[in-house]
Amino acid sequence: MANSLTKLFLKDINPKNWISRYYNNSLLYLIIMFLFYHGIGIIFSLIGTLIIDNSMLGYEEPNLPLFMFPVILAGPIEESIFFGIPFYVFNNNLSVLIGGIAWAMLHIFNTYPIDVNQLAYANWLFVIPSLFFSLRTWISGKGWFAILGHSIWNLLFFSLSCTFQETYCSYSFDKEYISIALLAGILLTIVYLMMKRRQNLKNRNS
Repeated sequence: MANSLTKLFLKDINPKNWISRYYNNSLLYLIIMFLFYHGIGIIFSLIGTLIIDNSMLGYEEPNLPLFMFPVILAGPIEESIFFGIPFYVFNNNLSVLIGGIAWAMLHIFNTYPIDVNQLAYANWLFVIPSLFFSLRTWISGKGWFAILGHSIWNLLFFSLSCTFQETYCSYSFDKEYISIALLAGILLTIVYLMMKRRQNLKNRNS
């Protein structure tokens, strides 16, 4: 089995396959692909940080405060809007890729105020490989894992940032987060209903 997974993994890490379905979508395999793409993201981010620090005079990495509940809820919200819904509406890989590119580009503006010397370049470089993980996981029929992985990764990032006191962190649950939680619930419901509709159509046509 290990030999078989290795062969499939070697096929899947070939960049020419990065917008196609996984050759295997078992839970173990999804975890391996999750670590692969996020590992590349970390490497991109570290290299990018070194280049930017040595080429952009006066550049400051943005340091926005982090709030635990919005950080966790970003997983289902972002995955639904940029990957799940485009996938089920248009039913093709290109639409999911476009949604993923839009999602990745938004991460460069993870700063305030928006200034070319304070854009989140490292964050943007990190999420570029991650968009291919989400894309491939959705089109492989495992969107739930993309949502779960996104939220777990965000929580890990939050925990590390807070542990090493890199930014201000808040663990409190404020009333305005209720609307964010409702939005996440509505989006997840929409994605679930669209998935069930797709399955029913397939069953009728089979």
